[in-house]
Amino acid sequence: MLTLGSGSKKVLAWSQMHGNESTTTKAVFDFLAFMAQKEIYQTEISHFLKNYTLHIIPMLNPDGSAAYTRVNGNLVDLNRDSQDLSQKESRLLRTVFNDIQPDLCLNLHDQRTIFGVSSNKPATVSFLAPSADEARTVNSTREIAMLLIAKMFKELSKDIPGQIGRYDDGFNLNCIGDTFTNAGVPTILFEAGHYKNDYNRDITRAYIFKALLVVFGILEVKENVSVADYFSIPENQKNYCDIVLKDVRLHKEEKPQNIAIQFIEELVDGQICFTPSLLGLNTLLLGHKEVLCNGDVVVFNDTENVSLGEKLTFVYNKITKNEISLRI
Repeated sequence: MLTLGSGSKKVLAWSQMHGNESTTTKAVFDFLAFMAQKEIYQTEISHFLKNYTLHIIPMLNPDGSAAYTRVNGNLVDLNRDSQDLSQKESRLLRTVFNDIQPDLCLNLHDQRTIFGVSSNKPATVSFLAPSADEARTVNSTREIAMLLIAKMFKELSKDIPGQIGRYDDGFNLNCIGDTFTNAGVPTILFEAGHYKNDYNRDITRAYIFKALLVVFGILEVKENVSVADYFSIPENQKNYCDIVLKDVRLHKEEKPQNIAIQFIEELVDGQICFTPSLLGLNTLLLGHKEVLCNGDVVVFNDTENVSLGEKLTFVYNKITKNEISLRI
């Protein structure tokens, strides 16, 4: 665990609770590098160091990180283990939480490329102030998190308007954010999502870094914010996939349709690979990449019969005689 600052405001942050979600980890180290530099924002940094003590667990799930999986080495989702505490990682986080008794918690994650918002734009960054009870009561604990999120929303909207989402706040005490909020500690869920043509998430990483500057007042948001501003953030929707083949036929006699393709992120020989797979037929989803096929017949994997979920190695347009690129 890393500790920064010596102030009375205690903050606990953790990243990579899910091993295959590393964007926020990179943003955390960007934040640490920024705090160490001696050129800009020195007054604000000095104020932070005097007023905050930030404790950071950069990689809560090292086994999942090594295998590039959501779950840990025992195939347990740590973000559903907050009551059972069946895993060492869960018990470690709880021990740190109890020892530090933080005033604020930051729960840092990545979200899949399937998420967008009502603007029909991708959800590049999403937030949540988790509920403390089944009634989703807006108590003083949640309000603190909501107001900080509203500030981040105001600032990031200058860069990515219409690309910031809010997660559903249904209560689940098995989730860490709900558990800590229920215990009376404001908790903020950060979700790093997709930005156009940014599958390495370098651009999104910069927005998470900027959001952290806002949380700690290093980047000041002068506008007043309210709980209503938090609820004005549009809820996430599952309205995207990676590629849509538009106006395509699988057989000459069929009507044209849209076909959804989703990348499977997997570790191959130590490298993260994006493997396309067939997600759905007759889709209404938006695509981060859309290919207009003008009613042409296409063939997947050199066969006219392909199953949902099947990995795609080859997509061929029978009319133009060209391969359709599925590369990012």
